[in-house]
Amino acid sequence: MAGRSDPTRARSRLNYWQRGLAVALLVATASLQAALAAPTLYVGRIITLDPARPIAEAVLVEADRIAAVGGSELRAAHEGTARIVELGRRAMLPGFIDAHGHLTATAAYINFVNLAPPPVGPVDDIAHLRSTLREHIERESISPGQWIVGVGYDDSLLKEKRHPTRDDLDAVSREHPIFIVHVSGHLSVGNSALLSQIGISSETVDPPGGAYRRQANSKEPNGVFEEMAHYAVMTRLPRPNPDGALAGLQKTLAYMASRGLTTVQDGGANPENLQLLQTAAKNGLLNLDVVAYRYWSPIGTALPKEFVSDEYQNRFRVDGVKIILDGSPQGKTAFLSQPYAVPPAGRDANYRGYPSLPEPVVQKAVAAALQANVPLLAHANGDAAAEMLIDAVEAAGVAKPPRVVMIHSQTVRDDQLDRMARLEITPSFFVSHTFFWGDWHRDETLGEERAMRISPTRSATERGIRYTLHNDPPVVPPDMIRTLWSATTRRTRSGQVLGTEQRASTLEALAGITIDAARQYGEESSKGSITAGKQADFVIVDQDPLGMDPENLLQLRVLETISRGKSVYVAP
Repeated sequence: MAGRSDPTRARSRLNYWQRGLAVALLVATASLQAALAAPTLYVGRIITLDPARPIAEAVLVEADRIAAVGGSELRAAHEGTARIVELGRRAMLPGFIDAHGHLTATAAYINFVNLAPPPVGPVDDIAHLRSTLREHIERESISPGQWIVGVGYDDSLLKEKRHPTRDDLDAVSREHPIFIVHVSGHLSVGNSALLSQIGISSETVDPPGGAYRRQANSKEPNGVFEEMAHYAVMTRLPRPNPDGALAGLQKTLAYMASRGLTTVQDGGANPENLQLLQTAAKNGLLNLDVVAYRYWSPIGTALPKEFVSDEYQNRFRVDGVKIILDGSPQGKTAFLSQPYAVPPAGRDANYRGYPSLPEPVVQKAVAAALQANVPLLAHANGDAAAEMLIDAVEAAGVAKPPRVVMIHSQTVRDDQLDRMARLEITPSFFVSHTFFWGDWHRDETLGEERAMRISPTRSATERGIRYTLHNDPPVVPPDMIRTLWSATTRRTRSGQVLGTEQRASTLEALAGITIDAARQYGEESSKGSITAGKQADFVIVDQDPLGMDPENLLQLRVLETISRGKSVYVAP
């Protein structure tokens, strides 16, 4: 009898331990859930960007929302029930918002050879460019016939002050197709193997809105592609496998989080880019909010309205469309009303760049977007391109148009800003041009008088225009601290100030990457300031930027980024 009861006693002991383990797990889980559910109270120097309370001493966060903003009374009310985070000498700001960038292109660039000049990359002359490409081929043991892609070369900062040509790249390899992209993303260069593979020869006709540059006194292409010719070659780029593309996207999002960004943009996404972002969202791989604008070439194609939504699905949404009206000022393809100070080789003294789209097409496209209530981004660097957009918005005559953003707005004039204020067109300034290409614009592209007015933030403020600031990654890194410094100091690489009268205050510049950027997205009710009820998006920096001399803002360091109440980056 006793022998038969042993299994029963064993099962009883097992059940006892199982019940005990289950109880312990329940207690631990409950404790963890309670800790996670407990509100967090941040205490210290808090710059809210909310005009109703610009500075606060405490912020209470519950889940992914800001529950309350206040002073010492908040701490007294929640002592013992909230997790307390003492900021000390640090400062808290609203999470930074990317007013214009190219997320999927930035992710793709991770796999390419870095040909940028300092401080972004190592290349300062054509010999160094060639050796960098050659070393990449040898290090990666790349087989003949496989494409070599480099990015970020900058003729304005190469010692030779010119674009590389097919001959320069042939010196690297005639067995590998080599394709290198200009820092602006509007020009590129290919070697002879690439030209042969994609069928570009002396018989190839320049596409509308672009050009295949030719050798002196010849129709033979010299390997440099401009604008629409460049974009045509870009469509032939080898694509990474899906897993590699997703991995690159996650790596890029982590990098952007380290810069304090909580909302990022894919401005000008093609269907393949949109598919990648939708896949990432579906699989829970987005730790920042991502907003896309579909690229639209309106010649012969209807307005793409599908997927446009005000609501995020797994942190992703499509907000509207983007059109391109001209090129790059540093590449001397932007469309200006007056000639370039020094025209590119082969162009006469009256050269003003050129539009990417005919004006009648722009008029029709803008009217279609506005009438369909689809938000519109329009790339316009030159003032002649800006005039095309302003005229088109005015001609559309829509009483309550959707949001219209002039991306870059580099050379807009005061009379154009007057009209933009009346038509509610938001300028988004690529203000770090003052550092990266300020000297080049003064000496080469625009001349001193026009260069002093690039990214005219002060003129915009004087007209009551709420502008935004951006970095256009991967053109330059998404360094929001450098953006603040550039807007407030306008220092060039050589240390000169490019237009003292156009400097922004630190608070104005902060608004351009927080509350006014949220407004550009139509999200000012949920983002952009530290206000009760809004999304808990913050960046913690090592000191108070409002208490710093603007000249020292480059020393400001991002210590932590919090997106929807969760920490997504902590500085090592």
